[in-house]
Amino acid sequence: MSAPNPPAAQAPSAPAQAAAAPAPAPAPTSGRAAAPATATGQAKPRSAVVFGVIALVLIGLNLRAGITGASALLHDLQSVLGYGALVAAIIPSIPTLCFALAGAGTSWLTGRLGVEKAILVALSMLAGGLLLRGIPATGMLVAGSVLGMSGLAVCNVAMPSFIREHFAHRTSLMTAVYTVTMTTGATVTAVAVVPLAQALGSPSAAVGAIGITAVAAFLGFLPVALHAHRHSPRAAGGRISPWPLLRTRKGLLLTAIFTLQALLAYALLSWFPYMLTTMGLSAADSGLMFGLMQLVSVPAGMVLIAIGSRPRMLRPAFYLVSVTMVAGLVSLLVLPVGLAAVPAALLGFGLGIFPLVMVMISRSGASTAETTALSTLAQSTGYLLATLGPFGMGLLHGATGGWTLPLLLLLALALAQIVVAHLITGKAMTNAVGRK
Repeated sequence: MSAPNPPAAQAPSAPAQAAAAPAPAPAPTSGRAAAPATATGQAKPRSAVVFGVIALVLIGLNLRAGITGASALLHDLQSVLGYGALVAAIIPSIPTLCFALAGAGTSWLTGRLGVEKAILVALSMLAGGLLLRGIPATGMLVAGSVLGMSGLAVCNVAMPSFIREHFAHRTSLMTAVYTVTMTTGATVTAVAVVPLAQALGSPSAAVGAIGITAVAAFLGFLPVALHAHRHSPRAAGGRISPWPLLRTRKGLLLTAIFTLQALLAYALLSWFPYMLTTMGLSAADSGLMFGLMQLVSVPAGMVLIAIGSRPRMLRPAFYLVSVTMVAGLVSLLVLPVGLAAVPAALLGFGLGIFPLVMVMISRSGASTAETTALSTLAQSTGYLLATLGPFGMGLLHGATGGWTLPLLLLLALALAQIVVAHLITGKAMTNAVGRK
């Protein structure tokens, strides 16, 4: 199902040249295509396309469920397992730290195995890690989180390349499908995990049960990996080093926007329900507000992609989502906790920036190898810096006993996001990224 990886660069300056080259324009289409094609133009069997879409949906459903499920139960897990404040601050930081460290090796892994095999290995790690968290011990919770989130890291980085490789002329549509299912999985898990823990009588059992859906994703992706192995032999050397791309305007701005949105998103995903609980809401109501935030982000991402795909509307889409994030943080600071639905809805819309960023990454490379390199650069660097979000929020809350200072710092980051959004949607940048 996969097209062969591009050949290795012939000169040391190739990565820089590839980074500066604009993405190729899509071939014009009219009517219904006879068969979808890969990035290289090869037609694919209809069954391969169907399996590809099913796999995309199953992976999307899993890529945030393990994070939001644990976040909604952080208070209960700490109470039952008895770990201290330091471990309580470390656990929400594990996803972004693993995304940074494991994600940095994704470009190498996909160069060695191919995109499909790398994703299959990552899904096995995800399923194993999430199931391991079901053992009621602090060590198992930490170890399972590290293993599972490392698998998520590879999936995060590889998915834009997978979309580009298998749905070259449908990047916006398939990125929307991927991100919407991802947010749907996160929303359902956030709402359902607290009642599930109550029914099972154990928060550890509830977070472990999330691993069952990861097993389903592994099984669903297996036909895609097997098809790629049988029908698309890889050419050797199809890899571009991501790090020189940080010296390009495209690489720098993609990394900056990804870093800021990840800092804001993971600080909120890690602490929002706990924050509301400490402000006076019950755990069940806090979970509902967390679910509302996630739920709003689903149509928000679809609306923003629809707006941003129109001519000259990408910048207004980024403005809209960034200003809404600012409004959500301000309302969380000034409104009483009884009106938590207002900041939950605003912040949920603000989280809709993620699909916009992923569309830009999917379109950004002149080849699958360069897209993987840019995705590796933006996500590994962004997530490494984003680790400061959940970890810093926990430490500042422990030091001050409140949430005012942590929220003010998030507000400053949201304002900085508006500035970067303005720069990344400039004419030079959007021409470099190209439109598909």
